Order: sequence, then structure tokens, then C-alpha cells
Amino acid sequence: MSAPLTIWTLDWVPEGPRGFVRDLRLRWAAEEAGLPYEVRSVPFEDRETNHLDRQPFGQVPFLSDGDPEVFESGACLLHIGQKSETLMPTDPVEASDTGQWIFAALNSIEMVSVPWWFLEMSGVGENPLSGWLGSRLGQLEDVLQQRQWLAADRFTLADLLMADVLRVEKVRGFGHRPASEAYVRRVTERDAFKTALEAQKAHFAAADAARAQASA
Repeated sequence: MSAPLTIWTLDWVPEGPRGFVRDLRLRWAAEEAGLPYEVRSVPFEDRETNHLDRQPFGQVPFLSDGDPEVFESGACLLHIGQKSETLMPTDPVEASDTGQWIFAALNSIEMVSVPWWFLEMSGVGENPLSGWLGSRLGQLEDVLQQRQWLAADRFTLADLLMADVLRVEKVRGFGHRPASEAYVRRVTERDAFKTALEAQKAHFAAADAARAQASA
């Protein structure tokens, strides 16, 4: 048996981001693929400077798989996908289709949804990105009205990533897109997602307990 993957995340985060820190994507992928993995952490304090040797932008997650060390969640997912046909089809056409939707999730949707969300949280009056986000989500809705999965007529890494991008509460509540909402529900009802989500929450809950004990 191969050595387990090592998924690196923060040792603690405030309550708000829990369930959305992107190591969840890697946990979820490993669960779907049945790959052994362990989770290790870097300190939340000085988080943008304390692991620059592994992640040049001081972010999480990053992935260790023996000699290969990979940063950026999308690249980490592609690395995991290479280990499992469950996540990445071997048929060239299906693999290409999966790959393009992986990049669409990151570059066409998340690139807009994340800055839009930050502006919403800042209390901006009229969000200048709302039109752009609405257009992108509307175009995706048109696709999801025609198919159950994005690629290969089955769940792939593309669905894992797109559903994770779309499941942010404010994004889900922006406009009326029944096909997209049904898609997010369908993907996040998978056992692997639930296992990964609970594991991440437990990770940060344990950090709460350790902090409380240290300050007692």
C-alpha cells in the first residue's frame, strides 16, 4: 500500500470559515477515491509567512505525496485525480471534458464569486460585480438544466470542485437557479463530502479545545 497523502491546512480558524477552508476539497477527493490520507497543520498565527517554503503565497491547502509537493487547491485536486478513475476518467474525451470544467469552476465562476462575496461582506451598497456574477451563474444554469453531471455522464472531479464553489450560502441565494441548486444538493449529499466536512469541523473543534485548555 502506498504511503498516505498529507493534506496541510491551518491549525485553527475562526468559526465563520469552518466548512469552507479549501483543504476540504482535498479531503473530499481522497474520500471519494478511497485514498489514505492524513492531515497536518501550520499555525494560524503569522499564517501568511510561516510556510512560504511550501506555499509561496502563504496559503492553504498544500499537499505532500512523497517527493511531490503541490500547492493551489486545483493543482492538488488534479494530482489526486491522477490516482483514481473515480475522479478523472481515463477516456481521452471524457478526461478533456472533465479538465475543462475543473478550470471553468476556478477561472469562470470562483474568480467572480469570491471577490463578489468579499464586497457583499464589506457592506458595499451596490455590488459592481453582481451583473458579472449573475451572467456567469445564469450561463452555468443553462448547462445544468441539460445535464445531471458536468462531464463523462457521471460524478467526476469537475463536479466536486464546481459544487464546492457554488455551495457558499450567499452565492446559492443570489438569484433563482433551480437546476444549479438541485445540482449542489445532489453533489453535497454524497457520503464522501459529508465525511470530509465533518472531519474538517472536528479538526477545528479540537483546536478550540486545545486553546481553551492552554489558557485555563
